[in-house]
Amino acid sequence: MAGYVILTDSSCDLPADLAEELKLQVIPLTFSVGGESYRNYLDGREISTEYFYALLRQGRTAYTSAVNVETFRTYMEPILTAGADILFLSFSSALSGTFQNSLAAASMLAQQYPERAIRCVDTRCASLGQGLLAYLAAERRDEGASLDELTAFAEERSRHICHWFTVDDPRYLKRGGRAAPDNSAVGARLHVEPILRVDEYGCLVGAEKVRGRKAAMRALVDKAEATASPAFGQTVFISHGDCPGDAGILADMVRARLRPRRVTVNPVGPVIGAHSGPGTLALFFLGEKR
Repeated sequence: MAGYVILTDSSCDLPADLAEELKLQVIPLTFSVGGESYRNYLDGREISTEYFYALLRQGRTAYTSAVNVETFRTYMEPILTAGADILFLSFSSALSGTFQNSLAAASMLAQQYPERAIRCVDTRCASLGQGLLAYLAAERRDEGASLDELTAFAEERSRHICHWFTVDDPRYLKRGGRAAPDNSAVGARLHVEPILRVDEYGCLVGAEKVRGRKAAMRALVDKAEATASPAFGQTVFISHGDCPGDAGILADMVRARLRPRRVTVNPVGPVIGAHSGPGTLALFFLGEKR
């Protein structure tokens, strides 16, 4: 049994039962919508993803917050007092202050628990890209990797987690400061869908624009087919902004063209969804580079 715990945050968007199966501990980020504040638990115990996206479609604006230092202490300290070390896999530092707060909490706790180790990794990932890295890390842990070995693995493997996605309404990215102002309102009216990725720095980058949903889905699979490494037999994750039908079609396309060993589909949680909006479709896999 490993003498450490893999800790991550709820931006990983993993299915709650899978996170439990992988023995991951998950810190919920917080958000507010409709004048109410919630914690983004993976099991949706405080608010379901369906209701959250219904609020967005009604015109409500959601606001998100990073995990603060005190919350980190609340989750980390019981692990340390139980005699285990910690590997924390963080949401991209380019998109959230969570990683910096994890370092501050780890520094404080190191003074109280000098015999314990806390490793914090800026995954530069988001949504199920972060979830895919946590999944692969849990596999490596179960193969017997030490804390230092797994930390090095996570830092190296994170550079190969490819994130390709499209959004139904680019104005959510613009409103949340995740994209530069452009003609997003015009694009939304003309059904022009941007194809975007998360780069090696954990930032959102536009790649191209296509006309229509089917073309956007084909473009995502084209990107995966061109850059996936290995080309076949991978674990592939798909997340969606409350559009399970489209996600199912995308999953079938992935199965037909990439022949993955596993495809996991799950909604984009509220913290990511606040900035990507309803109708988001995202594809995550391993590549030679992002």
